[in-house]
Amino acid sequence: MDNLNLDPALWMTVGAILLLLVLSGLFSGSETALTAASRGKLRSQADRGSKGAEQALKITEDSERLIGSVLLGNNMVNILATSLATALFTRLFGESGVALATLVMTFLVLIFAEVLPKTYAITNAEAAAAHAAPFITWIVRIFSPVVSAVRVLVRLVLRVFGVKTDPDSQILAVREEIVGALQIGHSEGVVEKEDRDRILGALDLSDRYVEEVMLHRSSIEMIDADAPVEQILSQCLESNHTRLPLYKGDQENVIGVIHAKDLMRAMDNFLRDPAAMKTFDITTVAMEPYFIPDTTSLDEQMRQFLRRRTHFALVVDEYGSIEGLITLEDILEEIVGQITDEFDADAELPVKKAEDGNYLVEGAMTIRDLNRATDWNLPDIEANTIAGLVIHEAQTIPTAGQVFSFHGFRFQVMEREANRITKLKIRPLQ
Repeated sequence: MDNLNLDPALWMTVGAILLLLVLSGLFSGSETALTAASRGKLRSQADRGSKGAEQALKITEDSERLIGSVLLGNNMVNILATSLATALFTRLFGESGVALATLVMTFLVLIFAEVLPKTYAITNAEAAAAHAAPFITWIVRIFSPVVSAVRVLVRLVLRVFGVKTDPDSQILAVREEIVGALQIGHSEGVVEKEDRDRILGALDLSDRYVEEVMLHRSSIEMIDADAPVEQILSQCLESNHTRLPLYKGDQENVIGVIHAKDLMRAMDNFLRDPAAMKTFDITTVAMEPYFIPDTTSLDEQMRQFLRRRTHFALVVDEYGSIEGLITLEDILEEIVGQITDEFDADAELPVKKAEDGNYLVEGAMTIRDLNRATDWNLPDIEANTIAGLVIHEAQTIPTAGQVFSFHGFRFQVMEREANRITKLKIRPLQ
C-alpha cells in the first residue's frame, strides 16, 4: 500500500481520469446548451454587448459542424478516461478490475459527465451557451478537418441508402419554431388566445391568397355610370362603404372606383351651380380601377397597398373576369380579427354558440375564421368557406334540413338561398 501511496504514475492516472471527466461534462453541457439556447435570446444578449452570446450565434449557424466537433471531443475523452480507468483497476485488482472499472466509470460518466451538466445546461441554456462558446469555438477549429472528412463519409453512406442531406438546412425553420412556441405557450396558459391568433395571422399572410379573403362578386355593390346623378348620390349615401366600383354597360366592364368623399365634393359644387348637375359626368370624379390576379399572396398585396397608397383592389381570374374585391381592412382582419365600425357594429356575428352546444354559422364564413374562433381544425385545402366544405364533402348542393357528418363534426343545413348555403348548424362529435 505504501508503494501505491508513493507511486506518482498512479496518482497521475487518477488525476488524468478526473480531468477527462470534467472535459466530458463540459462537452456534454456545451452541446445541450448550444442546441437548446434560443437564438432570439442570444441575439438580444449579443446586441447588449455579450461576446459569448455573439460567439454562440456564430458557431450554431453550422449545427452539423458544431455537433460533429463536440461529439468527437466527447467520445475521445470518454474512451480515453475509460481506458485509463481499466488499466488502473486492472493493476490494483487484477482481472476483476475490468468489470469494476466498467461499473465505476459508468456511474461517474452518467452522473458527472452527462446528467449533471446537461441538467444545468437545460436550466440555464443561454447563460451556459455564452460561457461555453469560447471553448467550443476552439474545439470546432481544431477538429474541423476531421469533422469535414466525417461529413463526406456520412453523406456517402446515406446516399447509398437513398437519403439526401442538405448541409444548409436547419432542423426546424424559424417560422415553425415560433408557431410551436406559441401553441405550447397557449396550452400552458402563458400566451392568450388572441395574442396567439394575431401572431399566427401575421405569419400566415405569405401562405394565403387574396381569393381566400376577398368579397365575392355576388356581394359587391356597384354603381352604373349611366344612372342619373340623383340615383348615384342616393346609392352612395345609403351604402355602408366609402368606395364603390363604377361600371358601364356590363358589370364586368369596371371603368373606375367612386369615393364618397370625391362625390360629396362634386355635390358641394352643385349647391353653387345647380344647373351643372344636368351635365355632370360621374367618370370625372372616379379613380382609376386597380386590378390584381387572384393568385396574389396577402403579404405581397399588403405591400402593394402601402406602396400605391390605396386600400381597394378588384380581383380578377386568369381570364380577366372579376371575381371579387379586397381591401386593406380585409388583410388586417386576418391578423387582428374582425374590425367593426359605426356602420357594422350591430351586424350579426358569423358564428354563435347555442345553449344546446351547437354552433350557428354563416355559410360564407371562411373555414380559417371558424377555426380561429372555436379552436377547431377543419381542413381548408379543398374549400375556403364552410358552405364550400359541406358542398365538397356532400358532392351535391344540399337542401335545408340535410345533415352530414365528416371530419369529426355534424353539419346541418339550416338555410339555403338559390344555390348558396347561407346558414349551418355545426356540432363536434364526441
